Order: sequence, then C-alpha cells, then structure tokens
Amino acid sequence: MRILHTSDWHLGKSLENFSRIEEQEKFLEDFVQMVEENNVDLVIIAGDIYDSSNPPARAEMLFYTTLKKLSNGERVILVIAGNHDNPERLSAASPLAYEHGVILLGTPKSIAPKGDFGKFKILDSGEGFLEIEIKGEKAVIIALPYPSEKRLNEIFTSELEEEKRQKSYSERVGEIFNDLSKKYRKDTINIAVSHIFVAGGEESGSERPIQLGGSFTVEISHLPQKAQYIALGHLHKPQRISSTLPAYYSGSPLQYSKSEMNHSKCAYLVDLKAGEPVTVKEIYFKNYKPIEVFRCNGIEEALEICNEYRDKDIWAYFEIKTESFLPSSKIKEMKSILPDIVEIKPILPEDEMEIEDYEIDDKSVKELFEEFYLKENKVPPTEEVLELFMSIVKEEDEEDETSEA
Repeated sequence: MRILHTSDWHLGKSLENFSRIEEQEKFLEDFVQMVEENNVDLVIIAGDIYDSSNPPARAEMLFYTTLKKLSNGERVILVIAGNHDNPERLSAASPLAYEHGVILLGTPKSIAPKGDFGKFKILDSGEGFLEIEIKGEKAVIIALPYPSEKRLNEIFTSELEEEKRQKSYSERVGEIFNDLSKKYRKDTINIAVSHIFVAGGEESGSERPIQLGGSFTVEISHLPQKAQYIALGHLHKPQRISSTLPAYYSGSPLQYSKSEMNHSKCAYLVDLKAGEPVTVKEIYFKNYKPIEVFRCNGIEEALEICNEYRDKDIWAYFEIKTESFLPSSKIKEMKSILPDIVEIKPILPEDEMEIEDYEIDDKSVKELFEEFYLKENKVPPTEEVLELFMSIVKEEDEEDETSEA
C-alpha cells in the first residue's frame, strides 16, 4: 500500500493580514498531480485543514474541490481534525464524503461506518480505529484527532475510569494508543494517525501552542510502539520525531512565518507491506512565494532592494537602521515599488545594543531586570514592581531546589 502523508494546510491563513489563499490554490493543484503521478492508494491529512474553526467560504470550497480531485473514484482520503479545526464542522459532510472515498474523523470518539464504498471497504471500526481494505490490501488504522483535555475526559467518563482520569495527559493518550494497538495484526498494515505535540519535536514558531508549558506534551514512549508508520500533524517543520519509531511530522506545505523562511516543505511518500519495515521518501513542494528578510543600513539601501526585487513575487520584511523615524513618503515609495511588504521596522540607535558589548556575568538578576524594564518602558521600575519580580524569582528558585532534591 502506498500512502502520501500531509498535514497543516491551514486553508484561509494570512500573513500579517495578507491572504495566502492564492499560494494555497497553487499548492493544492500541484498536490493533486503529485498524488496522481505517484500512484498513491491512501492520502492521510493529519489535521489543521483550516486555519480557524470558522473558515472562509473560499477555503472550504478549495478543500472540498481538492478532495474530489484527489479521490477521483480511485483512492481513499483519510482526514482527521487538528486543534485549529471545528471537529463537528469538518465531519459534517461525512454522509456524502464516504461515497467519494473520503473518511472525515473529527474527534477521538469518531466511528467510521462499516461497509463497501466502491473502491474500498471498511471491514471493522470502533471509537478511534478502523480496518480498511484497498485493492485487496488490509490496513488497521488508529486515528486520534486532536485530543483536547475535554475530549480526553469524555473518553474516561465512568466512575470506574476515575483513576485513569487522574493520570497525566501523556499517560492517558498512551493508554488510548495501547488499547487500540490491540487491533493490529500480523497480516495487516498497521498505521497510526494523530494531531498532537510529541516531546522533542522542533517547533517553527507559526504553530498555535497546544502543549501549555508541557502539560499537553505526549512522550515518545506513549506513542503506539507496534505501528509500522505514525503520521503526525501539528508541527510545521517536517521531521522524524524518533530514532526508534517511524513517527513523522509532515509539516505545513507553505512557509507560514518568517521563522520558517529556511525550511523546505514536503510530504512523505510511504510504502508499506504487512510485517515489513516501512520505506519513507520526502517529496518536496515548490516555494510559491518566498519570505525574505532584508536588513538595511538606511532607507536608501531599502529602496535599492525594492527596485532589485520589484519583478519577483515575494513577501518582504525590512529592518532599517535609522537615526530617526522613517518618513512616510519613503515608506509609501517602497510599497509602490514592492507591493507585498509585510513589515517595515525601523532600528533606532537605542535598539542596537550589541550583545557582545553587553556583559551580563557581573550583573545581578535584579540589575538585569531594571535595565530591561527601563529599555522597554522608558522609565525605571517602581519598588513594588521590583519586589514582585524578585518574589517570583525566589519562588522559582525554591521550586527548582525542591525538584532537584
């Protein structure tokens, strides 16, 4: 069975109020062609289809049009909800979708209907799993759409489950994976799909945090250990999350912030046979409209760069060293030459403190805070603010000492 794993499309997303929908349309046209050229049997979209729970109509139209082209009566599409998606809204089209080879799962308790759907069959299913047959090959898929704290509590509802509800988020997720892994068999291809934050994953900066300081982080040891391939969504940088498990984040298809400007984007082409090791290959996407950051010594250099790039389709950020605030006439001129300037940031002399000239070794935490507060607020901190800050520092030190002990 050949699978193409993708995620985090974030249809409808903007870059500082600049729409990305045209880039997303180009990506999806190429994605459909990629699926066709590689003879993919199953497309897995591991969450965050949309950028908000109430996506614009154009984004929804783009999604459903793409699903129709992808399935084309020939293959299966499995979609789970991410933390940006409204699970009920995403799965609302299920009665029509199954007939077109599309499986939409919104919550951890979702149950896919059993039956013969033309090009594929759902042989067995229950909360969080399905056994599917495609072209004579059988696969057991554990599917855990974004498991919020509330949704996990809904799974562990009975009084008999009170002990389980007291366990950590990661332990509860691990228990779900462990229970569902019992559905795996030696004669089936065994896959897991989820939208979670796994410990050790590298964030890119454009994700909406779901781990809340670590409390909603899933440990690698709590992933399904017997899965042949684990398709993950949430992190926007493509990466393998474990050296011991075949667990992968496919990442987002576009650079969704300037922190991602050096990231190459891809999907994973996965070949699977029952009882055999998986083969994984990256298939890279085009960068339809690159993000560029220009650091300039003065407004005239910035104008020169605008003229140099005027015929290129880019998103531009400018950081301009200046002795005073930039004149509006010059800013207007820059934008008339290069229309998609996302940000123009003046760097004033007081902002140019060089790290190498700033010795912190001999400064106390209190002195460092006073200097930082003065720089940010242009006035020194009051005694009350200083006392509050030092009390917080003291509490954290005491907590660290307690944990070390």
